[in-house]
Amino acid sequence: MGMPVPPWQSIEPRRPPAEAVLRDYAAHLGQHRGNPETTIRKKLDHVGKLLEHLSRSGKSWRHLSLPAIDAFLIQCASQYARSTTADIASTVRSFARFLLSSGRIRADLADGVIAPVQPKFERPRRALPWEDVQRLLRAVDTSTACGLRDHAMLLMMSTYGLGAGEVIGLQLEDIDWNAGALHMSRPKTGVNFVLPLLPPVAKVLARYLRQGRPLHTATRHVFVQMKVPFAALTASSAVRHMLIKHAKVAGIQAPYLGSHVLRHSNAARQLDVGTKVRVLSDLLSHRDPDSVSAYVRIATQSLREVSLPVPR
Repeated sequence: MGMPVPPWQSIEPRRPPAEAVLRDYAAHLGQHRGNPETTIRKKLDHVGKLLEHLSRSGKSWRHLSLPAIDAFLIQCASQYARSTTADIASTVRSFARFLLSSGRIRADLADGVIAPVQPKFERPRRALPWEDVQRLLRAVDTSTACGLRDHAMLLMMSTYGLGAGEVIGLQLEDIDWNAGALHMSRPKTGVNFVLPLLPPVAKVLARYLRQGRPLHTATRHVFVQMKVPFAALTASSAVRHMLIKHAKVAGIQAPYLGSHVLRHSNAARQLDVGTKVRVLSDLLSHRDPDSVSAYVRIATQSLREVSLPVPR
């Protein structure tokens, strides 16, 4: 662009919450519960919604009660999906335990927090047929810089089963071109792992870095915004909006098009081609191997092969 690059400045750390109780709760989650930064931010957001709900009736956390919690969760149920409401309820339960253990309240409210039931075998279908994944990738217009970026991100997510946070956290030094490897990190757990840099992915990444990624950007992140100041992508919602945009162009209609849909699609595909459940669980970094059961139910090809004939 012909403009001088400004001096490097370190990113200003995120400011702590204004309220003392939220600062103490954040410290409790990090120091005593061992929660990563992403989980702490999510829980603080949930508690912020609870405090905002209480403030509408002139109350604060000091007036927390089971009727107030029930009214808050009922309101959440009318706005969010059942799984999201259950997640918020889990945070409210955690926050109530913190208030009790720190001596801020005297009543034990945690056990009385009722969350929506998430039936184990009635989860929504969150995987796309592999033909739709291929259509999605073909629908991206790679004649533009933005299209080159989107195509590279979607290809990595569908090939490796990566989540949005893992993709947008990738930095230039994480790509080892000589060794043909990708050094990745799980945002939630902080676990580092290495993936093979497959030739098709390497080709798409190289094309994006040469022809699509802006030259004058201070960040080391691989995937950046396509407008000044070309900052790094920081929210998984950006990936979700990108996916929805290209799915619409491809004519794909699905009940769920969140940022994790390609991760689920990859898992279902892995099972269809014969990947062992234990291996898939390790690849996806699931602590509980039973978590893969959600993908087994959407691996339709494998299920057809093990089905029994209907008796006459």
